[in-house]
Amino acid sequence: MRSGLAVLLSSLLALTGAGGAAAQSSGDQPGMSAMDTDVATIKQALAGNWESIAPEIRPSKNPDGSIKPFYLKRSFIYQPSDRFELVVVNSADPYGKVPLARIRIVGHMQWQGAHPIAPGAQKVDFVADEAYEVTPLAQGFADVLNKVASAGYAPWTVDAPQSIFGKSFAPFALKEGANFMEYDLVYLRGDLLFWGARNVDGRGFDTEQNRPTNLQIPLLRK
Repeated sequence: MRSGLAVLLSSLLALTGAGGAAAQSSGDQPGMSAMDTDVATIKQALAGNWESIAPEIRPSKNPDGSIKPFYLKRSFIYQPSDRFELVVVNSADPYGKVPLARIRIVGHMQWQGAHPIAPGAQKVDFVADEAYEVTPLAQGFADVLNKVASAGYAPWTVDAPQSIFGKSFAPFALKEGANFMEYDLVYLRGDLLFWGARNVDGRGFDTEQNRPTNLQIPLLRK
């Protein structure tokens, strides 16, 4: 069990966030392009709270490079000025009955143009430029963190969140002074919000070339 937790920990790459574009009015204005109008409409529809329909499966990598699944549920809030808050709960089992960790990210979204996966889909970068927290939810997980992420942190204990914002955090490959960022996508279909499906080989969304090309299980409007 301990080795399994270590593998899961090494692949808990929190999902998303990027920064700072101001929200646009959804009304037609002189000089506003069709793209701007579409994005403004999407932003207006995106506002509010969203959550996972069910636990989701994601591919990760074992130390030997082989693929291993891990599981999570998401809760997402989109606010004015492209501000977002994301909470991810990672689990050891596909039904979400054995939670391992809670990850909270606060930041901003940058809209980068149309994505070809579906009409209305948009390339979006997420940047965690306000907050990034990790809370162990299982003693085994806290034990692993105390071995691999002790420098610069208080002892990790169950249900006690710690900020990793702007700090070095080896389990997520975070470097001191750098904001976490992912190249993702957004697609709205009624009360369903789709982001990108993780690459099947376990690659993160860490470059434009690794931006997703398929849709993940959607979030449902609360």
